Amino acid sequence: MSTAATALRSRHLLGIEHLERDEIDLILDTALAMKEVGSRHIKKVPTLRGRTVVNLFFEASTRTRMSFELAEKRLSADTLGMTTTGSSVTKGETLTDTARTIEAMAPDLIVMRHASSGAPHQLAKICRAGIINAGDGTHEHPTQALLDAFTMRERKARLQGLRVAIVGDLEHSRVLRSNVFLLTKVGASVVVCGPPTLRPVGIAEMGVEVTSSIDRAVEGADVVMMLRVQHERMKGLFLPSMREYFTLFGLTPERMRRAAPDAIVMHPGPMNRGVEIDSEVADGPWSVILDQVANGLAVRMAVLYLLAGEEG
Repeated sequence: MSTAATALRSRHLLGIEHLERDEIDLILDTALAMKEVGSRHIKKVPTLRGRTVVNLFFEASTRTRMSFELAEKRLSADTLGMTTTGSSVTKGETLTDTARTIEAMAPDLIVMRHASSGAPHQLAKICRAGIINAGDGTHEHPTQALLDAFTMRERKARLQGLRVAIVGDLEHSRVLRSNVFLLTKVGASVVVCGPPTLRPVGIAEMGVEVTSSIDRAVEGADVVMMLRVQHERMKGLFLPSMREYFTLFGLTPERMRRAAPDAIVMHPGPMNRGVEIDSEVADGPWSVILDQVANGLAVRMAVLYLLAGEEG
């Protein structure tokens, strides 16, 4: 068993795939300390005073963008936000030229969300600043998987040995990929479920059980994670109708009763109520969906601190 990491091995966080187990533990342990800051009367620490963080969001976001912005402010960083609307991207400027322009302003970290898979990796090749992937295409969403793991560990006191069911639009989900990478690294058992038309080729090779039956997927599960049907990424007919999808793959109270007695329900958001999840489940005693949002702030504070706060 390797000794615990005292720092991340890279100055970037581009994905979970290349993180080691001890680095995951380090981020989660640091997030636990950061969560305490949110319980104080004054919710601010000077950890990143004098550091500059640029938030580059080329794709719509509410939870992730606001979470990163608030995390940066709580760590006392100077922040600058940029979206596609209102930027030179609308005038035809390339991603590389945009990155070089921002780089000339000497930021310490760039938090990036982009519709193209691999875009943050491209920035990491040309920027001196550390790059944090806030979601790239259908590739990865590392901080989401980390906050999910933090929430599971908080509720279950462990990750190893948990049975986690991930159900929904598997084909277009970067949340799926990052969670599978993380959960298999820490010794959890993962079963994925979705219609064959929304299942990526080779998913079984990632070390997960694959099924088309949600009843089978949630049977005995400690954690049930529902994924949104991502219509915006679909080109072609993937589903007959939303009504039929809910009938076959929607999470209802009856289906949740197949899970472990103390099972929890998660969702990365935004939710489509009545499509992938019943409101009675989303708002019921199983749900830790709002806990995920709160924990996302602590996890992103931890990532920012580990990539910039400890430098020097």
